[in-house]
Amino acid sequence: MKLSYLWRGLPGHPIHPPLTDATIGAYTFATAAATVQVLGITTHSGAYGWWIAMLFALIVSVLTVLTGLMDWLTISWGTPLWRTATTHALVMATATVFFVLAIIFGHKHYSHGLVGTGPYILTVIGFGVLTVGGWLGGAITYVHGMRVLNLVDEPALKASAPVVTPEKEQAEGA
Repeated sequence: MKLSYLWRGLPGHPIHPPLTDATIGAYTFATAAATVQVLGITTHSGAYGWWIAMLFALIVSVLTVLTGLMDWLTISWGTPLWRTATTHALVMATATVFFVLAIIFGHKHYSHGLVGTGPYILTVIGFGVLTVGGWLGGAITYVHGMRVLNLVDEPALKASAPVVTPEKEQAEGA
């Protein structure tokens, strides 16, 4: 067992993508909660949901960024994959800046059960930028094939088992 499996995940089962699901899901919920609050569908619960989801997403983002950085460090510099991954990282960092600004400027509104206009706009912009970053992340996996093992005939139980097999290590080039 390699020490890098602790932060990179097992061959064919990287840690970064599931963490992106949690981060993107929380920011998506935050955007939806803010929207229902701004539209007047809720009185205060939308603001509280927005705030809690934004903080949760920011916390999970720390792990997401760290595992993504660990994967990025393994990419050969200057390659098309590296350029896509670097752009993905910069776009996601930009989205995070918008979300952090929304959190900072939105706190006084949140404490009154509201989502202010400025924080809402920052949240929506952050979500739009996040969507572009997610698209680029998909290109890293589905176009460039990073960390994808091409074991189409691997038995289902063996493919999904959270263990390292010689076939998985060989397919990953480990």
